[in-house]
Amino acid sequence: MTSNGERKMGIIDGLLKALGFGQKNTEKPGQMAAVSEPKRGFEVRSVWDFLQFNEHTQAFHLASVIRFDEWAAMDEIRRRIFELFQVDYENERSLYPYLKTMVDIGLIETNSIGGKRKWRKKDLLVKIEKEAKEEQKEVLLAEETETQA
Repeated sequence: MTSNGERKMGIIDGLLKALGFGQKNTEKPGQMAAVSEPKRGFEVRSVWDFLQFNEHTQAFHLASVIRFDEWAAMDEIRRRIFELFQVDYENERSLYPYLKTMVDIGLIETNSIGGKRKWRKKDLLVKIEKEAKEEQKEVLLAEETETQA
């Protein structure tokens, strides 16, 4: 008969082998078959970096004066447009359809507190994966500049 201690050790050894801890690695380090693929780099950009509005339009003026960090009322938006572009919108109703469209597609968010509406830009971030070829070009360029220096 075997003792209690030997049974416990046999159970523990069995569990370790089942989990893969008890096995010895017979392969040499140079013979490893599985090689992990290099991770691709990525870049985080804002959607606003890619948007282009026609110059001297209401949408261009609104996108230029509304900021990310603060809520702006219509009076403040009109004042900023006049300062930057010397364009005075006498009837502010001409700006509302453009603001409404930008709110509907998710570029600008609106806030209505105390009966006054205010707007600000949404910071929409996009993660862009770099191609492996682009990364190799960047590495080659970096190596060339190091050898020239």
